[in-house]
Amino acid sequence: MSKDGLQFTVGDHVVYPAHGVGQVQGIETQEVAGYSLEVYVITFDHEKMTLRVPTAKAKVSGLRSLAEGNVVSQALTTLKGRARVKRTMWSRRAQEYEAKINSGDLISIAEVVRDLHRAENQPEQSYSERQLYESALDRMAREVAAIERIDREAAIGILTKSLTKAVVSA
Repeated sequence: MSKDGLQFTVGDHVVYPAHGVGQVQGIETQEVAGYSLEVYVITFDHEKMTLRVPTAKAKVSGLRSLAEGNVVSQALTTLKGRARVKRTMWSRRAQEYEAKINSGDLISIAEVVRDLHRAENQPEQSYSERQLYESALDRMAREVAAIERIDREAAIGILTKSLTKAVVSA
């Protein structure tokens, strides 16, 4: 058991704030500057990347288990809510959206998806809005997919259904 209370085993799906859902491939001990350091080896298939996170720093780095069921249902409820778009400059809003996506918090990510979602009858998004929306949707879908043990496309279907219900009821 690591000092911070986080304990993952090989095969566990985890969420790293800046990269989303990854899978623990191993726990290794590495020699760094004369010190022995235990690290989680996490792979992110969608980014073709491997990350090594010191087990002692896992919690402060934001590494966490997949969201619990109540958090997922809260996030889906968030998607059904009314979009809250601040009347600030786009660059400021974009920074806030980016920070929410990289927070690793499923509900914050759901807020970004909700706020940037466009229905068929709504005006076209700018390129940067679309990029942020796709990034948030992808991050959320990957976590829902890992929790529900379905593929990313099926997860996007679930999220889209929640978003379209929101538009119809609005």
